[in-house]
Amino acid sequence: MKKIGFIGAGSMAEAMVNGLLQSGLTAPGHIYMTNRSNDSRLEELQDTYGVKPCRDKEEFFSNTDIIVLAFKPKDAAESIENIREYVKDQLVISVIAGLTIHTIQHYFGRKLTIIRAMPNTSAAIQQSATGFSASPEASEAEIRMAKELLETIGEATLFEEKHLDAVTAIAGSGPAYVYRYVEAMEKAALQVGLPEETAKELILQTMAGATEMLRKSSKRPERLRKEITSPGGTTEAGLRALNERRFEEAIIHCITETAARSAEIKEQFAGSVLQKTDQS
Repeated sequence: MKKIGFIGAGSMAEAMVNGLLQSGLTAPGHIYMTNRSNDSRLEELQDTYGVKPCRDKEEFFSNTDIIVLAFKPKDAAESIENIREYVKDQLVISVIAGLTIHTIQHYFGRKLTIIRAMPNTSAAIQQSATGFSASPEASEAEIRMAKELLETIGEATLFEEKHLDAVTAIAGSGPAYVYRYVEAMEKAALQVGLPEETAKELILQTMAGATEMLRKSSKRPERLRKEITSPGGTTEAGLRALNERRFEEAIIHCITETAARSAEIKEQFAGSVLQKTDQS
């Protein structure tokens, strides 16, 4: 079994630990955890999952085959500075939003093998839609290994890195937009007289059923929509109301704005790297 070290112990790291253990891909004793300074958090994860908290850098890096960078983006430069002399030839998987492979390699000062992954919060229930990219140094075996690890928290798809801003917009932020839609449905259900708890279950099952139809049917969403839209009927009235409020335009604008913001954040980190390089 591969030994995996997590640097950062937040909710995404915990979701990945849980997925790894649920899948049987590795054992609790083969997972090392460290963070900046929160010992009680490391103890909590040890009590819950049986993983190994470790503050000794020599021990941590000499006992791990894969390193997962799971700290906050604002801590990236300092955190990597503190560990880069200890990292040898491990596969490095980053789940840090906004940091490109080039930026991560710059912080390390060399071209390590980097897998840049973008999981979403559904990783907590092993249902993440994760996009990931690999540095040119990654072998096919290392890409397969990373994919296998990421699939313990859901589905994982390899993309060219240039597509990760779009992946962020669709998969990374997407759950928030689904939750916002459900919020609106719940408010509407109350307005038309449904009890709150009944409405919630009805909405969730409706969404689950529609999603499963999209998965199992060979028909396009447009076709499925048309099949339940009778001329002059209730669905047509609802869709007309959505069109009047520019529903499709709002969704497209939402996604493009998210992708643009992801690109801006990426450029901010890249600019910070260049600035530090010029100063040094």
